[in-house]
Amino acid sequence: MMSIHRLRPLVPFVLLASLQCGAAAAAAAGYGGGAEGFCSAEPSSECSGGQPLYWKVTHPTLAPAHLQDLPGFTRSVFKRDHALITPESHVFSPLPDWINTLGAYLISPAIGAHFTMYLANMQDGSKSALPPKDVERLVFVLQGSISLTVGTGTIHSLLVDSYAYLPANTKHSVISDEPTTLVIFERRYIAIEDSHPDLIVGSTDKQPLLETPGEVFLLRKLLPTSLSYDFNIHIMDFQPGEYLNVKEVHYNQHGLLILEGQGIYRLGESWYPVQSGDTIWMAPFVPQWYAALGKTRTRYLLYKDVNRNPLI
Repeated sequence: MMSIHRLRPLVPFVLLASLQCGAAAAAAAGYGGGAEGFCSAEPSSECSGGQPLYWKVTHPTLAPAHLQDLPGFTRSVFKRDHALITPESHVFSPLPDWINTLGAYLISPAIGAHFTMYLANMQDGSKSALPPKDVERLVFVLQGSISLTVGTGTIHSLLVDSYAYLPANTKHSVISDEPTTLVIFERRYIAIEDSHPDLIVGSTDKQPLLETPGEVFLLRKLLPTSLSYDFNIHIMDFQPGEYLNVKEVHYNQHGLLILEGQGIYRLGESWYPVQSGDTIWMAPFVPQWYAALGKTRTRYLLYKDVNRNPLI
Protein backbone atom coordinates (compact mmCIF):
# COMPACT_ATOMS: atom_id res chain seq x y z
CA MET A 1 0.00 0.00 0.00
CA MET A 2 1.24 3.46 -0.84
CA SER A 3 2.31 5.38 2.27
CA ILE A 4 0.61 8.67 3.04
CA HIS A 5 2.83 11.73 2.87
CA ARG A 6 2.48 14.16 5.77
CA LEU A 7 3.48 17.78 5.93
CA ARG A 8 6.99 18.65 7.02
CA PRO A 9 7.59 21.95 8.81
CA LEU A 10 7.79 24.76 6.29
CA VAL A 11 8.34 28.42 7.01
CA PRO A 12 5.65 29.59 4.57
CA PHE A 13 3.03 27.81 6.64
CA VAL A 14 2.89 30.86 8.90
CA LEU A 15 0.31 31.93 6.36
CA LEU A 16 -2.05 29.55 8.12
CA ALA A 17 -2.95 32.33 10.50
CA SER A 18 -5.36 33.71 7.93
CA LEU A 19 -7.24 30.40 7.69
CA GLN A 20 -6.93 28.79 11.12
CA CYS A 21 -9.17 30.75 13.43
CA GLY A 22 -12.02 29.13 15.32
CA ALA A 23 -15.67 29.96 15.34
CA ALA A 24 -15.48 31.68 18.72
CA ALA A 25 -12.71 34.00 17.58
CA ALA A 26 -14.65 34.77 14.44
CA ALA A 27 -17.73 35.65 16.45
CA ALA A 28 -15.67 38.05 18.53
CA ALA A 29 -14.46 39.65 15.31
CA GLY A 30 -18.03 40.21 14.19
CA TYR A 31 -18.34 37.34 11.71
CA GLY A 32 -21.20 35.66 13.59
CA GLY A 33 -21.24 32.59 15.77
CA GLY A 34 -22.14 28.92 15.68
CA ALA A 35 -22.59 27.42 12.25
CA GLU A 36 -22.07 30.83 10.65
CA GLY A 37 -18.64 31.35 12.22
CA PHE A 38 -15.21 31.34 10.62
CA CYS A 39 -14.47 27.61 10.80
CA SER A 40 -11.06 26.11 10.15
CA ALA A 41 -12.52 22.88 8.83
CA GLU A 42 -14.90 22.64 5.90
CA PRO A 43 -17.32 21.19 5.26
CA SER A 44 -17.49 19.56 8.72
CA SER A 45 -20.84 18.90 10.36
CA GLU A 46 -20.40 21.65 12.94
CA CYS A 47 -19.33 24.21 10.32
CA SER A 48 -21.51 23.39 7.33
CA GLY A 49 -24.69 22.58 9.22
CA GLY A 50 -25.34 19.68 6.83
CA GLN A 51 -25.29 21.91 3.75
CA PRO A 52 -25.33 20.40 0.22
CA LEU A 53 -22.22 19.27 -1.60
CA TYR A 54 -20.06 22.20 -2.79
CA TRP A 55 -22.14 24.69 -0.78
CA LYS A 56 -18.91 26.36 0.32
CA VAL A 57 -18.07 27.34 -3.26
CA THR A 58 -20.82 29.95 -3.18
CA HIS A 59 -20.73 30.46 0.61
CA PRO A 60 -16.98 30.48 1.41
CA THR A 61 -15.66 30.63 4.97
CA LEU A 62 -14.10 34.02 4.33
CA ALA A 63 -17.04 35.43 2.40
CA PRO A 64 -17.42 38.85 0.79
CA ALA A 65 -19.85 39.82 3.59
CA HIS A 66 -17.04 39.38 6.12
CA LEU A 67 -14.98 41.99 4.29
CA GLN A 68 -17.60 44.72 3.98
CA ASP A 69 -15.86 46.80 6.65
CA LEU A 70 -12.54 46.53 4.79
CA PRO A 71 -13.15 48.54 1.63
CA GLY A 72 -10.58 47.84 -1.04
CA PHE A 73 -9.42 44.56 0.51
CA THR A 74 -9.07 41.46 -1.66
CA ARG A 75 -7.04 38.26 -1.61
CA SER A 76 -7.02 38.22 -5.41
CA VAL A 77 -3.61 38.44 -7.11
CA PHE A 78 -2.64 38.73 -10.76
CA LYS A 79 0.90 38.08 -11.98
CA ARG A 80 2.46 37.37 -15.35
CA ASP A 81 2.28 33.60 -14.97
CA HIS A 82 -0.57 33.01 -12.52
CA ALA A 83 -3.62 34.51 -10.88
CA LEU A 84 -5.64 33.86 -7.74
CA ILE A 85 -9.24 35.04 -8.13
CA THR A 86 -11.18 35.04 -4.84
CA PRO A 87 -14.94 35.41 -4.30
CA GLU A 88 -14.89 38.94 -2.86
CA SER A 89 -13.57 40.25 -6.19
CA HIS A 90 -16.08 38.50 -8.48
CA VAL A 91 -18.00 40.87 -10.73
CA PHE A 92 -21.30 39.51 -12.08
CA SER A 93 -23.12 40.95 -15.08
CA PRO A 94 -25.67 39.62 -17.59
CA LEU A 95 -24.21 36.91 -19.80
CA PRO A 96 -24.52 37.83 -23.49
CA ASP A 97 -27.62 36.27 -25.08
CA TRP A 98 -28.44 34.18 -21.98
CA ILE A 99 -31.86 34.70 -20.42
CA ASN A 100 -32.07 35.84 -16.80
CA THR A 101 -28.50 34.75 -16.04
CA LEU A 102 -25.61 36.58 -14.41
CA GLY A 103 -22.04 35.53 -15.09
CA ALA A 104 -18.59 36.22 -13.67
CA TYR A 105 -15.63 35.55 -15.98
CA LEU A 106 -12.79 34.18 -13.86
CA ILE A 107 -10.29 33.31 -16.60
CA SER A 108 -10.21 34.53 -20.21
CA PRO A 109 -7.74 35.23 -23.04
CA ALA A 110 -7.29 38.71 -21.60
CA ILE A 111 -5.34 37.13 -18.73
CA GLY A 112 -3.15 35.12 -21.12
CA ALA A 113 -5.24 31.94 -21.25
CA HIS A 114 -6.44 30.10 -24.35
CA PHE A 115 -9.77 29.23 -22.71
CA THR A 116 -12.50 30.88 -20.68
CA MET A 117 -13.77 29.80 -17.28
CA TYR A 118 -16.81 31.48 -15.78
CA LEU A 119 -19.58 31.12 -13.23
CA ALA A 120 -23.21 31.30 -14.36
CA ASN A 121 -25.89 32.10 -11.79
CA MET A 122 -29.25 30.98 -13.15
CA GLN A 123 -32.75 31.45 -11.71
CA ASP A 124 -36.12 29.82 -12.30
CA GLY A 125 -36.67 30.12 -16.03
CA SER A 126 -33.10 31.01 -17.00
CA LYS A 127 -31.82 29.73 -20.33
CA SER A 128 -28.36 29.49 -21.90
CA ALA A 129 -27.07 30.76 -25.21
CA LEU A 130 -24.82 28.88 -27.61
CA PRO A 131 -21.06 29.44 -27.51
CA PRO A 132 -19.37 31.04 -30.54
CA LYS A 133 -18.73 29.01 -33.69
CA ASP A 134 -16.15 26.21 -33.31
CA VAL A 135 -16.07 26.62 -29.51
CA GLU A 136 -16.52 23.57 -27.28
CA ARG A 137 -18.11 23.81 -23.85
CA LEU A 138 -18.09 21.88 -20.57
CA VAL A 139 -20.77 22.62 -17.96
CA PHE A 140 -20.39 21.47 -14.31
CA VAL A 141 -23.22 21.89 -11.79
CA LEU A 142 -22.14 23.41 -8.47
CA GLN A 143 -25.55 24.18 -7.03
CA GLY A 144 -29.15 23.47 -8.07
CA SER A 145 -30.05 21.53 -11.22
CA ILE A 146 -30.50 22.00 -14.97
CA SER A 147 -32.19 20.40 -17.93
CA LEU A 148 -29.89 20.02 -20.92
CA THR A 149 -31.57 19.67 -24.32
CA VAL A 150 -29.33 18.49 -27.16
CA GLY A 151 -30.35 18.71 -30.79
CA THR A 152 -34.08 18.49 -31.39
CA GLY A 153 -35.20 16.76 -28.24
CA THR A 154 -32.80 14.62 -26.18
CA ILE A 155 -33.09 15.89 -22.59
CA HIS A 156 -30.66 15.21 -19.75
CA SER A 157 -31.23 16.18 -16.11
CA LEU A 158 -28.05 17.30 -14.35
CA LEU A 159 -27.78 17.63 -10.57
CA VAL A 160 -24.92 18.86 -8.38
CA ASP A 161 -21.62 17.13 -9.29
CA SER A 162 -22.91 16.28 -12.77
CA TYR A 163 -21.47 17.67 -15.98
CA ALA A 164 -21.85 17.75 -19.75
CA TYR A 165 -19.29 18.17 -22.50
CA LEU A 166 -20.70 19.71 -25.69
CA PRO A 167 -18.50 19.37 -28.80
CA ALA A 168 -18.06 22.49 -30.89
CA ASN A 169 -21.12 23.53 -32.91
CA THR A 170 -23.46 21.20 -31.01
CA LYS A 171 -26.95 22.70 -30.82
CA HIS A 172 -28.07 22.67 -27.20
CA SER A 173 -29.74 24.66 -24.46
CA VAL A 174 -29.52 24.66 -20.67
CA ILE A 175 -32.60 25.58 -18.64
CA SER A 176 -32.93 25.88 -14.86
CA ASP A 177 -36.08 25.71 -12.79
CA GLU A 178 -34.45 26.71 -9.49
CA PRO A 179 -31.50 28.87 -8.39
CA THR A 180 -28.47 27.19 -9.94
CA THR A 181 -24.74 27.89 -10.16
CA LEU A 182 -22.62 26.43 -12.95
CA VAL A 183 -18.93 26.60 -13.70
CA ILE A 184 -18.34 26.58 -17.45
CA PHE A 185 -15.20 26.04 -19.52
CA GLU A 186 -15.02 27.03 -23.18
CA ARG A 187 -12.23 26.97 -25.74
CA ARG A 188 -11.87 27.00 -29.50
CA TYR A 189 -11.59 23.36 -30.53
CA ILE A 190 -8.34 22.28 -32.20
CA ALA A 191 -9.38 19.65 -34.72
CA ILE A 192 -7.17 16.81 -35.89
CA GLU A 193 -7.86 14.58 -38.87
CA ASP A 194 -10.31 11.70 -38.38
CA SER A 195 -10.94 12.50 -34.71
CA HIS A 196 -14.29 13.79 -33.52
CA PRO A 197 -15.29 14.14 -29.86
CA ASP A 198 -18.66 12.87 -28.65
CA LEU A 199 -21.24 14.40 -26.37
CA ILE A 200 -20.44 13.36 -22.79
CA VAL A 201 -22.92 13.52 -19.89
CA GLY A 202 -21.82 12.13 -16.54
CA SER A 203 -21.17 12.68 -12.84
CA THR A 204 -18.01 12.69 -10.78
CA ASP A 205 -18.94 9.70 -8.62
CA LYS A 206 -19.37 7.51 -11.70
CA GLN A 207 -15.80 8.10 -12.88
CA PRO A 208 -13.17 5.53 -11.85
CA LEU A 209 -10.25 6.37 -9.60
CA LEU A 210 -7.01 6.41 -11.58
CA GLU A 211 -3.50 5.54 -10.50
CA THR A 212 -1.21 8.44 -9.59
CA PRO A 213 2.31 6.96 -9.46
CA GLY A 214 4.43 8.61 -6.78
CA GLU A 215 1.48 10.64 -5.45
CA VAL A 216 -1.21 10.06 -2.83
CA PHE A 217 -4.10 12.22 -4.05
CA LEU A 218 -7.17 10.60 -5.62
CA LEU A 219 -7.73 11.39 -9.29
CA ARG A 220 -10.74 11.16 -11.59
CA LYS A 221 -10.94 12.41 -15.18
CA LEU A 222 -14.27 13.62 -16.50
CA LEU A 223 -13.50 13.18 -20.21
CA PRO A 224 -11.99 10.33 -22.23
CA THR A 225 -8.25 10.45 -22.76
CA SER A 226 -8.49 9.73 -26.51
CA LEU A 227 -7.02 12.08 -29.10
CA SER A 228 -10.43 13.46 -30.01
CA TYR A 229 -10.41 15.62 -26.86
CA ASP A 230 -8.05 18.59 -26.60
CA PHE A 231 -8.64 19.23 -22.91
CA ASN A 232 -9.71 17.33 -19.83
CA ILE A 233 -11.13 18.13 -16.42
CA HIS A 234 -9.52 16.44 -13.42
CA ILE A 235 -11.16 16.02 -10.02
CA MET A 236 -8.42 15.75 -7.37
CA ASP A 237 -8.94 14.83 -3.71
CA PHE A 238 -6.44 15.38 -0.88
CA GLN A 239 -6.89 14.33 2.73
CA PRO A 240 -5.67 16.80 5.40
CA GLY A 241 -1.88 16.81 5.50
CA GLU A 242 -1.45 15.32 2.03
CA TYR A 243 0.40 17.23 -0.63
CA LEU A 244 1.77 17.04 -4.14
CA ASN A 245 5.01 15.09 -3.97
CA VAL A 246 6.39 16.85 -7.05
CA LYS A 247 6.58 20.58 -7.64
CA GLU A 248 5.30 20.52 -11.20
CA VAL A 249 6.56 22.59 -14.13
CA HIS A 250 5.00 21.80 -17.53
CA TYR A 251 3.68 23.31 -20.76
CA ASN A 252 -0.02 22.82 -19.93
CA GLN A 253 -2.26 25.61 -18.74
CA HIS A 254 -4.59 25.13 -15.78
CA GLY A 255 -7.83 26.63 -14.57
CA LEU A 256 -8.68 25.45 -11.06
CA LEU A 257 -11.70 25.83 -8.78
CA ILE A 258 -11.50 24.67 -5.18
CA LEU A 259 -14.74 22.80 -4.46
CA GLU A 260 -14.05 21.76 -0.87
CA GLY A 261 -11.45 22.32 1.81
CA GLN A 262 -8.50 24.65 2.24
CA GLY A 263 -4.74 24.64 1.98
CA ILE A 264 -1.62 26.33 0.68
CA TYR A 265 -0.88 26.73 -3.03
CA ARG A 266 2.62 27.59 -4.21
CA LEU A 267 2.75 29.37 -7.58
CA GLY A 268 6.20 30.48 -8.70
CA GLU A 269 7.83 31.89 -5.58
CA SER A 270 4.54 32.94 -3.95
CA TRP A 271 2.55 31.01 -1.31
CA TYR A 272 -1.21 31.51 -1.05
CA PRO A 273 -3.72 30.35 1.58
CA VAL A 274 -6.71 29.12 -0.44
CA GLN A 275 -10.20 27.86 0.35
CA SER A 276 -13.44 26.67 -1.25
CA GLY A 277 -14.61 29.08 -3.93
CA ASP A 278 -11.12 30.27 -4.93
CA THR A 279 -10.06 30.10 -8.58
CA ILE A 280 -6.49 29.80 -9.85
CA TRP A 281 -5.07 30.32 -13.33
CA MET A 282 -1.65 28.79 -14.06
CA ALA A 283 0.28 29.71 -17.18
CA PRO A 284 2.60 27.21 -18.88
CA PHE A 285 5.76 26.41 -16.92
CA VAL A 286 4.83 28.19 -13.70
CA PRO A 287 6.11 26.08 -10.76
CA GLN A 288 3.10 24.75 -8.81
CA TRP A 289 2.56 22.78 -5.61
CA TYR A 290 -0.32 22.18 -3.18
CA ALA A 291 -0.74 21.03 0.43
CA ALA A 292 -4.12 20.31 2.04
CA LEU A 293 -4.82 21.73 5.50
CA GLY A 294 -7.78 21.84 7.88
CA LYS A 295 -9.76 18.84 9.11
CA THR A 296 -11.52 17.56 5.99
CA ARG A 297 -10.54 16.73 2.44
CA THR A 298 -9.68 19.18 -0.28
CA ARG A 299 -11.35 18.60 -3.63
CA TYR A 300 -10.60 20.72 -6.63
CA LEU A 301 -11.60 20.77 -10.27
CA LEU A 302 -8.75 21.33 -12.73
CA TYR A 303 -8.79 22.22 -16.43
CA LYS A 304 -5.81 20.91 -18.42
CA ASP A 305 -5.11 21.11 -22.17
CA VAL A 306 -4.02 17.75 -23.60
CA ASN A 307 -3.38 15.75 -26.78
CA ARG A 308 -2.17 18.62 -28.95
CA ASN A 309 1.26 19.74 -30.14
CA PRO A 310 2.19 23.00 -28.36
CA LEU A 311 3.22 24.46 -31.73
CA ILE A 312 -0.37 24.29 -33.00
